[in-house]
Amino acid sequence: MREIDDEFEAKLGRIGNRRAGRASSYLRRVRQEAAKAGASARAGSSFTGGRIGRGRAQGAVLAGRERSRGQRRVVIKARIVRIKSGDLGAVRAHLRYVQRDGVTREGEPGELYDASNDRADGKDFTERSAGDRHQFRFIVAPEDSVELADLKPFVRDLMQQMEQDLGTKLDWIAADHFNTGHPHTHIVLRGKDDQENDLVIARDYIAHGFRSRAAELITRELGPETEIEVARKLQQEITAERLTRLDRNILRDAAGGVLELGALSGREPAWQTARIGRLRTLERMGLAEETEPGRWRIGPELEPRLRRMGERGDIIKTMHREMAAAGITKAAGDYAIFDPQGSAHRLVGRVVGEGFADELMERRYVVIDGVDGRTHYAEIGAVGVNDEPPVRDTILELKSRVAEPRAIDRTIAEIAARHGGVYSDQLHREFDPQASGEFVGAHVRRLEAMRREGMASRLADGSWSVGRDYLDQALRYEKLQQSRNPVRVAVLSWQRLEDLPQALGSTWLDRKLVGREAAEFASAGFGADVETALRARRQWLIEQGLAREEGGQVRFARNMLETLQARELARTAADISARTGLEPIDVKAGDKIDGVYRRMLTLNSGRFALIERSHEFALVPWRPVLERARGQLVTGQVGGEGISWSIGIKRGIGL
Repeated sequence: MREIDDEFEAKLGRIGNRRAGRASSYLRRVRQEAAKAGASARAGSSFTGGRIGRGRAQGAVLAGRERSRGQRRVVIKARIVRIKSGDLGAVRAHLRYVQRDGVTREGEPGELYDASNDRADGKDFTERSAGDRHQFRFIVAPEDSVELADLKPFVRDLMQQMEQDLGTKLDWIAADHFNTGHPHTHIVLRGKDDQENDLVIARDYIAHGFRSRAAELITRELGPETEIEVARKLQQEITAERLTRLDRNILRDAAGGVLELGALSGREPAWQTARIGRLRTLERMGLAEETEPGRWRIGPELEPRLRRMGERGDIIKTMHREMAAAGITKAAGDYAIFDPQGSAHRLVGRVVGEGFADELMERRYVVIDGVDGRTHYAEIGAVGVNDEPPVRDTILELKSRVAEPRAIDRTIAEIAARHGGVYSDQLHREFDPQASGEFVGAHVRRLEAMRREGMASRLADGSWSVGRDYLDQALRYEKLQQSRNPVRVAVLSWQRLEDLPQALGSTWLDRKLVGREAAEFASAGFGADVETALRARRQWLIEQGLAREEGGQVRFARNMLETLQARELARTAADISARTGLEPIDVKAGDKIDGVYRRMLTLNSGRFALIERSHEFALVPWRPVLERARGQLVTGQVGGEGISWSIGIKRGIGL
């Protein structure tokens, strides 16, 4: 969690139809009816829908209530997550996240609990959520949570108060996290009331009421803030390099960018003194100027600049923490923040730390020990339900995601333009008879992905309706993906660098050695480690007869990468055969393969799928889509560009 302040952050997901038009049409009709009833005729009234749902009255009252003297603060972050029909993958993934390693005071995995049990069953909660349309996710962070020996009683009291406010029993589960400077709790609330009807909570209650109740409870638990505590917290804010309560107070009272201190003489002396101290700090930062005694001009960049400074400070703390945990020491000038939109569009290095930049939205970061000798912090966005998060010691390549239509989109648009705005795999094969099933399947998958975002439509016969604005829609889709995942992440090696020089198989080092791209490695840090590993790998390849020195240069055997991969697969297949008694079979281009997908194997040459038949098995390149078919029958057609798979009795899924 970042520094505690008064700011509330609500990120409300869509829980109804993806098409916003229907929702806006419904809201428009409600407004019209309210206007007919005279609701809009009252002075200063307007209908926004914020009070629809349970807790609307309490939310409205608590929203208008001023913070009482001595009341402690609580940060609440809220999100409403839509659950796709029958798809509980995202629910399971979120519960795995809140139970991840290292979040308790002792560095152990998180423990789920509920209203009556200190150890709740996450699997049972997930199964109960099977028919839910949506669920609520909250992060509750009392400012003074470090003073609580246990957060569970506070959270249970809070949820009990919420039940009273909403007039229904609630089905929830929670986990406490102590892995940051501010202990906090993740709460997952089912989107059903005690009658198994959809639970709709008024936005006023989510935005104001829940936080007010939490503040009342934590104040009752710890007692009101003393004057000494208030003074200490204000003193810390005077020199803070982030947006503080004092800054918000200054911005609120500055009319037209000008603050008159004389007009605010009625304020508490401690606050006035702290505000003047803060203004002097802002003056040194170039964000405020005293034009005459008691009169200050506030810079328009004050809020965005302080926000950026606070974020950068959090990032630097994160990098220091991750590097210390990895036992790596570097000078302050060796830290950098990877900007996908900046001049450096590519980053290669070893993962030394990973975590969540935004816990509520589950947006991840990685800390990379780069080959350039610097340590980089990079936000990589959300990781898909079926994707793996980055793993420490793996070697990654990060590339900026460019938001523009792809070549695949131009092909779809061209085929559709020739057939009245319709695209299908059959029309594609007529357009390009040489196209492989894998290549055509990639176009269909592209349209399917866009359909899930409401940007493409499939016809009853399985073909696709592609309008004249398809390329504009493709650009919108790419911009959406860029906002979710600003970088493309490629795993160059699943193994540690130290294990690669003597490794059997085709490794990242081998690809670097035979590649024509000039590589620049720093003379210190990870770059120097890579250079040392490359020299050791060259010597190993010479000893294996796959390279030779000639005229002061090292020349590598033809098809060296394929030979290394074949050797590793042969040894792996022999080990599997010895354990299972099954016979390995070779799979070549043009072959058809069928069997049960058993598991994925991570080798030096990459990841491979184990496909098993009654007396035989095959090792073939793995694809993420196969994980949905673990233990099921799969059928694949081997082509020059990969394998096109059919899973179970479903339609074929090209990979």
